[in-house]
Amino acid sequence: MGNSSNGDHEKHSFAPQIVMVLVLMLSTTVHGAHHFDNSFQQTFGGERVKTYGSRGDHLSLSLDQYSGSGFASKKDYLFGRFDMQMKLVAGNSAGTVTTLYLQSDPSTGRHDEIDFEFLGNVSGQPYTLHTNVFGEGKGSREQQFRLWFDPTKNYHTYSIVWNSRLIMFLVDEIPIRVFVNHEKHGVPFLKKQPMKLYSSLWEADDWATQGGLVKTDWSKAPFTAYYRNYNIDTERNGHWWNHDLDATGRRRLRWVQRYYMIYNYCKDANRFPQGYPTECKHYRF
Repeated sequence: MGNSSNGDHEKHSFAPQIVMVLVLMLSTTVHGAHHFDNSFQQTFGGERVKTYGSRGDHLSLSLDQYSGSGFASKKDYLFGRFDMQMKLVAGNSAGTVTTLYLQSDPSTGRHDEIDFEFLGNVSGQPYTLHTNVFGEGKGSREQQFRLWFDPTKNYHTYSIVWNSRLIMFLVDEIPIRVFVNHEKHGVPFLKKQPMKLYSSLWEADDWATQGGLVKTDWSKAPFTAYYRNYNIDTERNGHWWNHDLDATGRRRLRWVQRYYMIYNYCKDANRFPQGYPTECKHYRF
């Protein structure tokens, strides 16, 4: 995190520019209101999964001491852009995990996966945004972030761009992480197995909050997360198909990673005493 006065000035002066960009871009990112039942089906949780609104275009997941809940896309996709507006569990959310992720058939044992995981916290403390990429069953590619806003107050758009060149994680159109195809260096890339889009809300107080030190307060249950305005774009003529970062995108990515990244596996020498994973050596951003 930047500690110098110049760094603080950059941190705060750049944020208003991002807000202005979002106003212009979000209208083209999320393609209106769709009935969730058109594209998704419940995976677990029974009545804890609820669609509502006059067009069924809002959905909520709830967690109580008996069960969490979740849903998944009815279709599998090989490449695409996936957007979801979410409002996370408010108040004391310690021990809860809200997810948005793509996953291939896990029964293969060599599944592919692209993860957003939002780790709850005690009231007034920030969420941790945990990201990971699994290729052919191999994960351990974690990067974690704090957000520059309170994700429980309003809806924000969380997006995954996945093509043959890269995987990009975006928050309100701001790239926070890019995983580039480094197959030529022997790193498996996710391009053979189709995946479904999943979301879930579940309890993980054995590890989620401060390494499991803070437990879930079930007196606050049910815990609820909210969803709306999903978009799944698989058309190959879409801009995402050849998506790469331009100068503005690279600047935003560096801004997020400088001020809001709190863990990067590519800089964890204790974890990799024999040397960092291959893709870390070719990281270009």
